[in-house]
Amino acid sequence: MWALRAAVRRGLRLSRVGRGLPAPRAAAPSCPARALAAVGRRGPGNLEGPWGGGPGLRADGGRSRAEDDEEEPEDADENAEEELLQGEPLLPAGTQRVCLVHPDVKWGPGKPQMTRAEWQVAEATALVHTLDGWSVVQTMVVSTKSPDRKLVFGKGNFQHLTEKIRGSPDITCVFLNVERMAAPTKKELEAAWGVEVFDRFTVVLHIFRCNARTKEARLQVALAEIPLHRSNLKRDVAHLHRGAGSRYIMGSGESFMQVQQRLLREKEAKIRKALDRLRKKRQLLRQQRTRREFPVVSVVGYTNCGKTTLIKALTGDAAIRPRDQLFATLDVTAHAGALPSRMTVLYVDTIGFLSQLPHGLIESFSATLEDVAHSDLIVHVRDVSHPEVELQKRSVLSTLHSLQLPAPLLDSMVEVHNKVDLVPGYSPTEPNAVPVSALLGHGLQELKAELDAAVLKATGRQILTLRVRLAGAQLSWLYKEATVQDVDVIPEDGAADVTVIISDSAYGKFRKLFPG
Repeated sequence: MWALRAAVRRGLRLSRVGRGLPAPRAAAPSCPARALAAVGRRGPGNLEGPWGGGPGLRADGGRSRAEDDEEEPEDADENAEEELLQGEPLLPAGTQRVCLVHPDVKWGPGKPQMTRAEWQVAEATALVHTLDGWSVVQTMVVSTKSPDRKLVFGKGNFQHLTEKIRGSPDITCVFLNVERMAAPTKKELEAAWGVEVFDRFTVVLHIFRCNARTKEARLQVALAEIPLHRSNLKRDVAHLHRGAGSRYIMGSGESFMQVQQRLLREKEAKIRKALDRLRKKRQLLRQQRTRREFPVVSVVGYTNCGKTTLIKALTGDAAIRPRDQLFATLDVTAHAGALPSRMTVLYVDTIGFLSQLPHGLIESFSATLEDVAHSDLIVHVRDVSHPEVELQKRSVLSTLHSLQLPAPLLDSMVEVHNKVDLVPGYSPTEPNAVPVSALLGHGLQELKAELDAAVLKATGRQILTLRVRLAGAQLSWLYKEATVQDVDVIPEDGAADVTVIISDSAYGKFRKLFPG
């Protein structure tokens, strides 16, 4: 049972002060070992990376000196990029017993609460359990009318909360379920509670760092970490100023704070430059896809809704390894699959969305999400077994609209209701929604038929029957440049009627190459 669903279905029975949860799990490294990027090693169904063999290879597998000379600047860039990825851990390693503190905001008249506390706490619990060796041992939901105040809670609630945390020696840290804490707030809370305190931004960012495998994803995480480094810098400098010594670096005319701020600005500029280089490479890959005229289907959805499992079921790619955890997918990958019409499409797996996803993370990963804007069709996967499936849908649609996607792309979106095997007798209420169980394979043929029709409409492809001569190159050209559905040979005429799915541009080329 999925961690988030299990947390909600237990009912949580959250007291206004706290509740003990299951015992900590066994210790494990705080960040799992990264898998190799393995571009081109995962089988023919996986088309991530440069879409084919690497350039510049000689017949004997070697490279010429000229090519080696040309690659030196790129190697230098790669070495510089690796230096940018070095950083201290955002969270402590090893087993951590977490007290989850959720500020239950009491909105005033006319300000409806957007999400229920139970769902928010369940989601925060799932985030903690995504970290190896971390477990929630106590959950406290505490009312507050002014979450923006320095200590978040009112005086009475804060004092009661402090007594509970101080009186629980099994707690090693606190996860305060707010998007971001200001440095003074973090300092005051840690002094009062006697343990480290982390916010949602730090926890999610650490999960991103653990799950980022490609260089682009790791650079995007490094970019998102810059504001956190700036916040920590202010705290560290304030601590330094309380000690002895000058705040200026000898002979430089700059204070320690100014030097560190300059270094952070330089690092941020270098990361953005490196990401820009990778973005240009991504644009080249998209141009290659356009030349080969592969229809692209972007698969989006709330984190852990089953996107990767669905793509594996649609493509049959055994190399795809779905994981039962939040943000298992950070690196955009494309996988080839065949539709009932025999048309090949590319399914693009994207990063999962989350309610209250920190803005800095959305901004850092905006370049990755550009692939969604350049797709021919969007498939929105929803976990219909989740108790807050409608809130999740609103969160995903809100994020998609914030990307300023073309209106026709949003209007043609296919909605897939996944995990129907967990909801006995499920029947979708939304029109045109396709119910499936990606894990068990239910409803996949109906989904493929829906995708077939949607892709044909979105790409403007036609289904035509063409008369071709068997002695010429027409038939082989159609097999290469179009999707051949049927060949009806007419021996007495030395010809065949060929039914194909073909784009307007390919059909124009066919008529130009083979007139008459």
